Amino acid sequence: MELYNYYRSSASYRVRIALALKGLAYDYKTVHLAKNEQFTESFAAVSATRLVPLLRDGEHHLTQSLAIIEYLDETHPQPPLLPADAAGRARVRAIALDIACEIHPLDNLRVLRYLVRDLKVSEDDKNRWYRHWVETGLEAVERQLQARPATYCHGESPTLADCVLVPQIFNARRFECRTDHVPQVMRVFDACMKLDAFERTRPENCPDAE
Repeated sequence: MELYNYYRSSASYRVRIALALKGLAYDYKTVHLAKNEQFTESFAAVSATRLVPLLRDGEHHLTQSLAIIEYLDETHPQPPLLPADAAGRARVRAIALDIACEIHPLDNLRVLRYLVRDLKVSEDDKNRWYRHWVETGLEAVERQLQARPATYCHGESPTLADCVLVPQIFNARRFECRTDHVPQVMRVFDACMKLDAFERTRPENCPDAE
């Protein structure tokens, strides 16, 4: 398998965590987003969307981090990243989507660049935008976790939801977002970071880290 990704991409980090949890080897392929390498013809040859992450597994070219993780869970079932019961799977997916759909799209690199370059938003206002959506978005996750506290987002082993939560906290810290108002979120984050799969795949441990 080959993973096309960028060390600072939170979506890429999600997939790195999942691969590590499952003990799967892969070739690390760097696509430097800040240098616009996602728009090169060489990357376009493997990615129709020109987005990272992209997982190449044989003839399969897989995009979108959550879809990739579910593919990995179906093709390599152990350890499972989704619960065995339908209600549990729905809850895990909901927590993951609270981050992947309600927070991340508002704050990814394409949006931030558009705010600054096209709408002429100041750097301070851009950062205020970022913090607002992260801080308010994490409140929804906090309420989910408060309703059913456990070591991880759902139960006593990491799931898809944890693969999505941890990278968001890394981004939150990078942009100096508040996290003291989401103690359950941070408790789960700390539990995850005690596991090797989360620690060794963190951005600063990647081959392309700067």
